[in-house]
Amino acid sequence: MPDFSVLTDHWETFLLGLRNTLLASLLALAGSFAAGTLIAVMRISHWRAMRFLGTLYVEVFRNIPLLLVVYVFFLGLPALGIALNGFVSGTLGLIVYTSAFIAEAIRAGILAVPRGQMEAARSSGLTYAQAMRHIVLPQAVRIVIPPMTNQFLNLVKNSSVLGVIAGMDLMYYGDIINLETYDTVDTYMFVAMFYLVLTLPLAYMSRLLERRLTRGG
Repeated sequence: MPDFSVLTDHWETFLLGLRNTLLASLLALAGSFAAGTLIAVMRISHWRAMRFLGTLYVEVFRNIPLLLVVYVFFLGLPALGIALNGFVSGTLGLIVYTSAFIAEAIRAGILAVPRGQMEAARSSGLTYAQAMRHIVLPQAVRIVIPPMTNQFLNLVKNSSVLGVIAGMDLMYYGDIINLETYDTVDTYMFVAMFYLVLTLPLAYMSRLLERRLTRGG
């Protein structure tokens, strides 16, 4: 049987880690969505240099470990005189890493919008940027909502990387509780429980959105 005293005696510590994990995930989601949208537009740009830079970004960050990206911010930037704490470094690493995946999802959504939408918008007098912003991107985002919720689910789980750099997340505080109690199994079982509190509703929401959008389509 689990030793629930680990949970009851350290309830506030678990909640602090849960709050920070949720905060890092929300900040990273907003940042990676904004960056991913920009990179997706670069990937389909008429300018070759923009396409090259967008493709380079995606290929680099999709094919290296998240932990290395986080280390760049936490260990690399201090060499340039820029010191960031674990929470900020981890959140920035999540943004940079996740935006590469979100960019590909949004790019697929943009390509799924009929080409005639862009042509009609341009013929009505809108610039390329205006047509993309007001006509194409809103439709593309609707298409990619289900995979976007899956990316957010992955982002929440990936946020555990903050624990490696003292990022004040669930894993970080779980490590502290484990060192205090020496009850490794129960400590990390409750850490897993708190992650499930975050991820199971997201998984349900993802399936619900996918069904509703499929029926609506």
